[in-house]
Amino acid sequence: MVFNNDYVVDAIAAHPTRFTGVFSVNVTLPDAPERMRYWYGKGMTGMRIFARGSTIKEAWLALDDSVTFPAWECAGELGISVATNVHGTGAGLEQLKSTLKRFPRVRLIIDHLGRPPVEDGPPYSAAKDYFSLADFPNCYLKLTPSALNAVLKGKATADTLIPKLISVFGANRIAWGSNYPASPGTMSQIVAASKLAMRALSDADRSWILARTAQQLYPVLTD
Repeated sequence: MVFNNDYVVDAIAAHPTRFTGVFSVNVTLPDAPERMRYWYGKGMTGMRIFARGSTIKEAWLALDDSVTFPAWECAGELGISVATNVHGTGAGLEQLKSTLKRFPRVRLIIDHLGRPPVEDGPPYSAAKDYFSLADFPNCYLKLTPSALNAVLKGKATADTLIPKLISVFGANRIAWGSNYPASPGTMSQIVAASKLAMRALSDADRSWILARTAQQLYPVLTD
């Protein structure tokens, strides 16, 4: 697996007042902390552990494997927020809980909401174990179009699920992500569709999800 963040670094260098970056390194290797400090020094203020996805069907690492501990410790030392696409169910849920407990200084962001089991609809009892992630104050969720497309099935609707997530985690621990360009449509279309999905929320909660939570996770973005 190749980890190269040069393109993002170039974008930050070209527009330092508009962008920060989220880098990736192989957290299973002994030199992970060294590589993390290198990219952090280039203006990258977040890290993503890409454990699985469209190009990786099966998880290639366990989030709480002891070989990753130096990387987590480095993230805590540097104040780096870490995003991961580990699912918040089954073995993934246990890995997330273990990591959140062991490294309380690290803000851990779960991509695409962690794909919770919510097809049963309100009050979303099937996701009881998933909601226990809220017990960890360093746990954050990323709300993306692909997350909604994946979980809004059965009796689950945006008008009931998103308010439920806010009631459990708080809007200040949920950050919106466009997932552009992987999500279909232009950026303007993605933003409009996301705002429509959040129509049941208060202006204050929408403000947290669309901007303020990200500014909390990546302080360099603060106005």
